[in-house]
Amino acid sequence: MSKRLLLILCSILIGLMVLVAGLGAFALVITYPRLPSLEALTDYRPKIPLRIYTSDNVLIGEFGEERRAFTSIEQVPLLMKQAILAAEDERFYKHGGIDYLGVLRAMIGNITSGQSKSGASTITMQVARNFYLSNEKTFTRKFNEALLSFKIEHNLSKDQILELYFNQIYLGQRAYGFASAAQIYYGKELKQLSPAEMAMLAGLPKAPSAYNPVVNPKRAQLRQQYVLRRMHELKFINDSDYATAQNAPLVLKRTQQEYAVHAEYLAEMVRQMMVERYKESTYTEGFKVYTTLRSDSQEAAYQSLRQGLVDYDIRHGYRGPEGFVAPEVLLPGKEELLDEALAEQKDSGDLQPAIVLSASLQSVKAYKKGGELVEINADGLRFARAMLSEKIAPATRIRPGAIVRIKQTEKGWSLAQLPQVEGAFVALDPQNGAIKALAGGFDFNRSSFNHVTQAWRQPGSSFKPFIYSAALERGVTPATQINDAPLVIDPAQVGGQSWEPKNSDGKFEGMMSVRNALTRSRNLVTIRVLQAIGVDYAQAHISRFGFNPKQHPAYLTMALGAGSVTPLQMAEAYAVFANTGYRVRSYFVDRIEDSRGRVLAKTQPEVAGENAQRTLDARNAFVMNSLLHDVATQGTGAKTNILGRSDLAGKTGTTNDANDAWFAGYQPGLVAISWVGFDQPRSLGAKEYGGVAALPIWVNYMSKALKGVDNVGYPVPEGVTPQTIQTERGPYTEYFFSEFLQTNPELGLGGGAGNAQPLDEIKELLF
Repeated sequence: MSKRLLLILCSILIGLMVLVAGLGAFALVITYPRLPSLEALTDYRPKIPLRIYTSDNVLIGEFGEERRAFTSIEQVPLLMKQAILAAEDERFYKHGGIDYLGVLRAMIGNITSGQSKSGASTITMQVARNFYLSNEKTFTRKFNEALLSFKIEHNLSKDQILELYFNQIYLGQRAYGFASAAQIYYGKELKQLSPAEMAMLAGLPKAPSAYNPVVNPKRAQLRQQYVLRRMHELKFINDSDYATAQNAPLVLKRTQQEYAVHAEYLAEMVRQMMVERYKESTYTEGFKVYTTLRSDSQEAAYQSLRQGLVDYDIRHGYRGPEGFVAPEVLLPGKEELLDEALAEQKDSGDLQPAIVLSASLQSVKAYKKGGELVEINADGLRFARAMLSEKIAPATRIRPGAIVRIKQTEKGWSLAQLPQVEGAFVALDPQNGAIKALAGGFDFNRSSFNHVTQAWRQPGSSFKPFIYSAALERGVTPATQINDAPLVIDPAQVGGQSWEPKNSDGKFEGMMSVRNALTRSRNLVTIRVLQAIGVDYAQAHISRFGFNPKQHPAYLTMALGAGSVTPLQMAEAYAVFANTGYRVRSYFVDRIEDSRGRVLAKTQPEVAGENAQRTLDARNAFVMNSLLHDVATQGTGAKTNILGRSDLAGKTGTTNDANDAWFAGYQPGLVAISWVGFDQPRSLGAKEYGGVAALPIWVNYMSKALKGVDNVGYPVPEGVTPQTIQTERGPYTEYFFSEFLQTNPELGLGGGAGNAQPLDEIKELLF
């Protein structure tokens, strides 16, 4: 090639370079002033979700489009910063927004490989893209990205830019920012992460889906090893730490349980309350709501209710598989079809879906989510063994292709099933109404219907204490003798056809004391008491406990709990007994804070003995506590004795045909209600009384909630006189209102406060 030709070519090249530079300068002059304002960066306000906590600061719920936790750059551990720099932009603190060495290195790498694999986006460029631009691969976007990067570098410090990147970047699993990702993937704070875990998170920005350790653990670990290698090469970690991190196993947060404590029903109550108050800003302003729940108490309620409903289900037998997959799904090498079939089945706590691969009377092999094969033998088959017989119809037999539930126990895997029955449990502090635990059903993901607050059910015999409380006010005492004998009620007294009530055992035992009658839940005695005091009086009296009289028509059927209540209403009502006569309203939010921790609202509860209204004579509450203590220790609630406490009181409840089973119980510091029933009311079974279906749930919860809590008794209030009397069980210290002492225990009709009905009239009705 001649020198003249070479000179011409060089001139052309230089001319082109000048032309490109000129065009670039012209574009810069035209484009730079039109770049967007940096207000979104300088006044950074990320969309932070609503977060809900227990009173002891355990996260139980998060609501928002983006899962994000803002963290200032000063709070980010140094090694976490270094891991990000090693993975994304090692020269971040040296370049001015564009890393020219990085661009050159990427160009050389792409040329030598023959493919366009390497990029040269700096952290600043990623901030520009995430806040202002799209991910489209065009020259215009890259040019604008470069200009924005210059502008950002000119207006913000390096730490400010890194802070924006750290909090804004998407990292998979709906996590935005590294603090949120640390919680979602590992259930840890940033400062608790190991070098291996930091490297895993630092590797996510490049491809959050491809390197997601939950979805693609193998690819994620390859990326993690690359980041660790770069951290070691850059001397961010020493040889020892590098070797340890390289060999660290992948241990993620339990993905099947998003939060450490199951409180989905109460979290939803909080969400609804916040939306009503703050509208759509509920989900973006970073509100923090601290509830009245205690994490240990809440988890005890959740586990106790589920165990009680599963136990009920076991008593009534295995119903069969939930469904069947097509035969081709079971063919060898079709694991992806098995995974697709299981993806349609929701987990329910420890009851996991699985597909049966083989089945016999001795063994069942099944495929569960994640590709794990499990084998169920011996005791694990006992619950459903009958459904393994060849004599069972194919539609209900456990056979290959059956979709079943399995549960891991201490002895291994066992067959299980989702209960059809539902339940509710709520516990509150009777001194101020603070809800300590609430489980609105078996599984929130199966049904969000909150049975604690929304289920209006008949309370059955658990309503009797309120009738007896009214009777104390009218002159009936615990020693009053009343006839447990057959009774036919006129239609006018029950609002319908004639009624011939029975006791649950179908027997009649003649004269007995009010104490004995309530302890043993004798229906006929309660009805006679209500006849004596008058249904209108009783209907007015129950309003002292927070019941709406309209929900409890003034008929004799009120004696057996034929009205409608919710479990939460029952908890508030029994709190009046537990706190010696004060009406407190339940509440579940202690305070609301903004994203900076400033208190926006705080509940000022009504407190018994302080600002709460006294709604019941302290003497009435004391005598009722004495009566209900006997119910809980000697009567239908005697299973509470397993707790070994002397301060428990409560009442079982069973409605007609056992459609509903209840136990309402308490001690001075805690009231708890358990309910069991079907959403579409039907019988729970002939022997499924409150003491069988509901009481074990209550006992299980209280065994945990009262652990370490001292026994507390109720002092005898002024105006109550103890007397030793002869009863069906021998000598007994009975309690009477001082102005209504009765010396004849067989008649035992004391006086009540206020406008009591003449005793002769009461006697005529009672006997």
